[in-house]
Amino acid sequence: MRGWTLGVAAALILGGASTQAHHSVAGAYDDTQEATIDGVITGFRFVNPHPFVTVTRASDGESWRLDMDNRREFDAIGFAADDLSLGDRVVVDGILARRDANRLYVMRLERPADGFGFEQIANRPQLLGPRSGIDR
Repeated sequence: MRGWTLGVAAALILGGASTQAHHSVAGAYDDTQEATIDGVITGFRFVNPHPFVTVTRASDGESWRLDMDNRREFDAIGFAADDLSLGDRVVVDGILARRDANRLYVMRLERPADGFGFEQIANRPQLLGPRSGIDR
C-alpha cells in the first residue's frame, strides 16, 4: 500500500510539473532572442488555449508560426476571430522558441494598414489602434 501511495504522489507531482512547463512562456521561448517578422497572414486559428497565426515572411518567403497569449484574455479585451484575415500584412515583434525553428511568441502584432493589433503588457494583451484608444 505504501508503494502505491508513493507512486500516486510521484505521478501527481510529475503531472503537475509538466502542466506547469506547458504553460510557461520562459520554458518554451528565449526572451533574450528577439525577432521581428514582417509578412502576410496565411493562417489564423483562434483556438483554445492559445491562438496562433501563420505568417509568410516577405523578405524570404519562409513560413513562421506565431503563438499568442491565451484565448480567454483575448476574449476579455474584445479581440475576435475575425480581427485578422488571410492576406493581411502584419509586423510582429516577439521572442524566438528555444527548440522550434521559425516559431515565435508574439509580444506585439500590428497591421500597418490601419494600426490595429495588440501588445503584451505585464503578461496581458492590450489592443492597439482604432478600437483601443492607443495610437503608436
